[in-house]
Amino acid sequence: MTTIIVCAFCLGYLLIALENVTKINKAAIALIMCVVCWGLYAIGGETGISGLGLNPTIEKNLGEAGTTLFFLMGAMTIVEVVDQYGGFNFVRGVLRTKSKGALLWKIGFMTLLLSAVLDNLTTSIVMIMILRKLVSDQRDRIWYASMVIIAANAGGAFSPIGDVTTIMIWNGGMITASGVIREIFIPSLLAFVVPALMVQHRLRGALPQPVDNKEQEVSDVTKWQRNLIFFLGVGGLCFVPIYHNLTDLPAFMGILLVLGTLWFVTEVINWKKGEHDATAKRITRLLSRIDLTTILFFLGILMSVSVLSEIGVLSALGTWLNETIGNCYLVTGAIGVLSSVVDNVPLVAGSMKMYTIPTAEMLAADPSLAPYAVDGIFWQLLSYCAGVGGSMLIIGSAAGVVVMGLENISFGWYMRHISPLAFAGYICGIAAYYLQNLI
Repeated sequence: MTTIIVCAFCLGYLLIALENVTKINKAAIALIMCVVCWGLYAIGGETGISGLGLNPTIEKNLGEAGTTLFFLMGAMTIVEVVDQYGGFNFVRGVLRTKSKGALLWKIGFMTLLLSAVLDNLTTSIVMIMILRKLVSDQRDRIWYASMVIIAANAGGAFSPIGDVTTIMIWNGGMITASGVIREIFIPSLLAFVVPALMVQHRLRGALPQPVDNKEQEVSDVTKWQRNLIFFLGVGGLCFVPIYHNLTDLPAFMGILLVLGTLWFVTEVINWKKGEHDATAKRITRLLSRIDLTTILFFLGILMSVSVLSEIGVLSALGTWLNETIGNCYLVTGAIGVLSSVVDNVPLVAGSMKMYTIPTAEMLAADPSLAPYAVDGIFWQLLSYCAGVGGSMLIIGSAAGVVVMGLENISFGWYMRHISPLAFAGYICGIAAYYLQNLI
C-alpha cells in the first residue's frame, strides 16, 4: 500500500505541475490528492477500513498545518486592507527618480525590504503597479520586473514571515526569527546584488518621465487615515516575530492580534457610515477578496505530505540522502534548484518531515545531528535555497508567475537573460553562508 500511496502522491504532484497544460486548478488536485492518500492509508493500514484509529493522527497533522494556514489568512487580510486604503501610495513617492540606474537599486532594495514583511506575491504585484507609473518603456520595464522577482524571493528568504516556505519552517520550530535574519540576510542580499550589478549596465542614462496623470486619491480616505493604516498594517507584521519571541505563542496568534487591532481601527474610522455604505472600507467587506484558492491548495499539499511522513517514506528518504550525499550544502542546494521547476511548498513540507529535531541528549550522543537542530545549517540553508532558488526560472515562484502574466515576459526571454544571473546570485549566497560558518 505504501507504493500505491507514493504513486498517488506523485500523480497528483505531476498534475499540479502541469496546471497550465491541463487547465485544472491546482487547489482541486491538491484536495483530491490529500483525501485519496489518507483514504488509501486508512484502507491499507492497521487501523482498518473505517479509519477511526487515524482520527487523532489527522487532527494532529491538521493542527500543525493550521498554524501556517491561519497565519497566511491573517497576513493576506492585513495586506488587502492596507492596499484598499491606499497605503502603498507612499512607496511610489519614495521610488520616484530620474536615473535608470538609481531606480534599479531603489526598486530592488524596496522590494527586498517589503517582501521580508509582506509575502513575495503581494510585494511583486505592488511593485509592478508602481513600475508602470514610473517606467513607460516596456523593454526597460521587463528588466526592472525581472529584478523585482529576484529581490522579492531573496527578501522572503531571510525573514521568518517573508515567504510561505520560511513561515512553514519557522512555525515548525526549525528556525528562530533572530537566527534566520542574522545568518541568511547577507546570502539573500548577495542573491539580489550580484544579478543587479550584472543588469546595471543595461539600464543607464536618464529615465524618460511618463505623463504624470495625477493619481486619484482613494475616495473618502484622508491622508492621515491612509498613513495610519499603512503603518499599523506593515508595522504590525514587523511586530509579529517580536511577539512570538516574547510569548512563545505560535506566530499566527501575533497575526490575529494585528488583524484584530486593524479591524478595530477601521471600524472606528467608518463609525458614522452605515453597514451597507459602499464607501465604508470595512474588513467584513474586504474578506471576500482573500484568495481562498491559495489557502485550500496549501491545506491539500500540507496534509498530503503528512501522509508520506506517517508511512515513513520521508524519514527513509532523509536517511538515504544522508548515506548517499551526506552534505547539507549539496542536499539543500539541489532542493533549491528543483524549486525552480516545481512548487517549493511541497518540497519544503517534505523536507521538514524527513528529519527530526534532535534533543540535547541526542546531540550529546551524536554531534553529527547538529545541522538538524534548531537554527542548524540544514534548516537555515533550506530557508535560503527554497526561497531564492525559485528565481532561476520565471515559473519557479509565485512572484515570477504573477510578473510573467502582468508584463508578458516570455519563459524563453527570462531563461536566456535572467536565469544565469539568478543562478550566479544563488551560488554566491550559498558561498557566503559557508564562509560565515567558517568564520
